[in-house]
Amino acid sequence: MTAGDSSEGVRARANPYDDEPGRDDALIAAAQGGDLSAFNEIVTRHERIVFAVCMRLLRDRATAEDATQDTFIRAWGAVHTFQGGILRPWLLRIASNRAYDLLRASSRRPADSLDALPFETEPEWTSRATQDDSPESHAARSELSAVLERALDALPHDQRLAIILSDVQGYGYEEIAEITDVAAGTVKSRISRGRSRLRDLLQENDEHRELFERFVRLTSRDESARET
Repeated sequence: MTAGDSSEGVRARANPYDDEPGRDDALIAAAQGGDLSAFNEIVTRHERIVFAVCMRLLRDRATAEDATQDTFIRAWGAVHTFQGGILRPWLLRIASNRAYDLLRASSRRPADSLDALPFETEPEWTSRATQDDSPESHAARSELSAVLERALDALPHDQRLAIILSDVQGYGYEEIAEITDVAAGTVKSRISRGRSRLRDLLQENDEHRELFERFVRLTSRDESARET
């Protein structure tokens, strides 16, 4: 997708920019000078993750595609406000704010039961897996994928975003704090409350409960290992 084009659904956690340190810095500097082709390269490099986050927040492909396009249109219009640092969190902050606007406009309300929830999002919790994840964490995530995708829709918006960025996309607390523009302690609290809510939703099914408890233990262990 380039500025003004339509986005197609793509899988999350692709990092085409990671092997080119400093490329985003050069592109954003050029874009701030009015170079639209440089900004279109920024779109190409980051549209996957922006779409993935919008899709999980909005749970509808067409709406997520619109939100993704709106994100980059808004980013182009606000390119001179970027003050430096890592570009992707800035884009994800714009994306999550746009998704929240659309959620508020649709007046959607959480359902009381997992059976009542729509399931329009392809289950891709395994896309979060990295080389730092244990095989056990990856297997648990795969087993729980569809159940957790459905349960996400019952979370408050702020908890859902924190869980998506942490447990789906693999960002750390400080990165999520930057994306969501809140303190790291608030991020930890939202993740904790979100996981607790998911656990409550899964209590109605013994198999789901056991899987989720194993998932939380393993992901918490992996987080501790990454932070040491």
